[in-house]
Amino acid sequence: MERGLLWLPLLAGFIGLAWAGWHEWRKVEAYQRWAEGFDQSKYDIYAVLGQKEDRITWGKPTRQGVINPESISLRELVGITLQVGDDNVDRPVDWDNPPTKGKPYLILKPQGDRPPMAIPFTEIPLAAQWGKYLERLRVSLH
Repeated sequence: MERGLLWLPLLAGFIGLAWAGWHEWRKVEAYQRWAEGFDQSKYDIYAVLGQKEDRITWGKPTRQGVINPESISLRELVGITLQVGDDNVDRPVDWDNPPTKGKPYLILKPQGDRPPMAIPFTEIPLAAQWGKYLERLRVSLH
């Protein structure tokens, strides 16, 4: 009986991991359906991002699909920068030499008085790659 009581927390842990894995799998499955219409796309736990021609669209992934989607044309942007950490709002990071720690965001700066938009990423190198790609695409459109 004592051995059974020792295994009970382990069983609960496995059930919890299975539940979390199933939820994440459903989010990825919903993302794959959403991403079919894009030329390029990315998924991570903070945000999904898709690019089709000159438009980029992003939102939050859920099991039911992408919520709070936002979209903007690259032609409407005056710049795209990488920010790492919450305190670097006015200090963009070098694409080729980003810091190794911190929370990365791609900052989209639209024309006019509209405020900048931030797309969160989980990995700094992935954010830098996407930022360089979108910035090159934006410059080629102008």
